[in-house]
Amino acid sequence: MEEEQTIYVRQEWEKVNLIVDSLTLFDDDLMGRVFDGNIEATELVLRIVLGRNIKVISVKGQQEIRNSKVAGRNIILDVHAIDVNGDEIDIEVQGNSEGAHVRRARYHSSMMDSGMLKEGQSFKALKDSYIIFIYKHDKFGKGLPLYHIDRYIGETEELFEDGSHIIYVNGNYKGNDAIGHLISDFRQTDSGNMYYNALARGVEHYKRIEEGRGNMCEAVEKYAKEYAKEYAAECVIGEKIISARKIIKNMKLNLEQALDVLEIQGAEREQIIKQFSE
Repeated sequence: MEEEQTIYVRQEWEKVNLIVDSLTLFDDDLMGRVFDGNIEATELVLRIVLGRNIKVISVKGQQEIRNSKVAGRNIILDVHAIDVNGDEIDIEVQGNSEGAHVRRARYHSSMMDSGMLKEGQSFKALKDSYIIFIYKHDKFGKGLPLYHIDRYIGETEELFEDGSHIIYVNGNYKGNDAIGHLISDFRQTDSGNMYYNALARGVEHYKRIEEGRGNMCEAVEKYAKEYAKEYAAECVIGEKIISARKIIKNMKLNLEQALDVLEIQGAEREQIIKQFSE
């Protein structure tokens, strides 16, 4: 029995290591760690995307911004940076269209703005904000490396300079230039094949250096266990929904009555009711 347990643990650990080997900077877990406190890497990305030198004074990975409204939705910024002028920058990496939805960009922008001013401060004191989505695909399908979104006055087409900026980076772009090299680095699993040393060193730390890799493996293992629990719970809910449907059909009962028959209460009951209404 002890030998079987040892084999199982070894097999699971091997799976975790394979996952870590396959991670790229398009994966939140790796990206957040590589950029957390890494001013050099952050300045590199911003210099390439914004097309100018920028001095970052603070950068945090996976930082939560809480909504002050009761039951309001909080957000977690993949990378939250502040430059020497006080401008705030959110860099998001996304692999699917929902994660890079244009209204998500709007929400992130509003959440960052909401925390900038103290009580009584003039609106003129509001600093510029930059929401940068490094999206794994071409969000707008035009083949451009970057898409800049700013507000304009409709009648005059003049720029409405409110200091709010949204930029989408085309993750499919393969040009032989700074943006193309940046995207190539974000897709790389091996730090030895990366163009930019500032990124390569961060990836190498979490993939090859014992301390960093151990940290990364623990994070992946924890996520896998949490996902397994969520998946198991979803399976249980799915089975109970099937049972409820059968009772409704065969016994001619409504949903509430079927759930009473199954003795389902609390959060589980609310979740089933919600899924029935979708």
